[in-house]
Amino acid sequence: MELHASGEDYLEAVLIWGQRMGRGRAVDVARYLGFAKTSFSHGLRLLLQGGFLTRDGDGYLYFTEAGRETAEKIYARHRFFTQWLIGAGVAPDVAEQDACRMEYAISEESFRKLMQALADPEHGEINAHSSS
Repeated sequence: MELHASGEDYLEAVLIWGQRMGRGRAVDVARYLGFAKTSFSHGLRLLLQGGFLTRDGDGYLYFTEAGRETAEKIYARHRFFTQWLIGAGVAPDVAEQDACRMEYAISEESFRKLMQALADPEHGEINAHSSS
């Protein structure tokens, strides 16, 4: 199942909630996102049907292996872009918002190459001060 940005946002939110608070239910994650539970329910249903999440009898959400892998990849992109923008002098709240958009707009290949170039600037093509 291919995820849209909203589904990725939901997975990322479940991951962040779990890291901060332990396990959570749909109502907890919806509240964290600032949504009504009914607004969150459709997206959650797609994630459950798509095999990204499971829910126990008490309503607690758990990642499947594929769901956790996807959520961690999304969150890693988010953290990378947020930190990169803040390091470039962008205000943290603006960096956070922009990172949300950037994490979906870049291909996996481009993201990987960007990370490699930034980690090893001698072998990468990035030069923040060039005027090309």
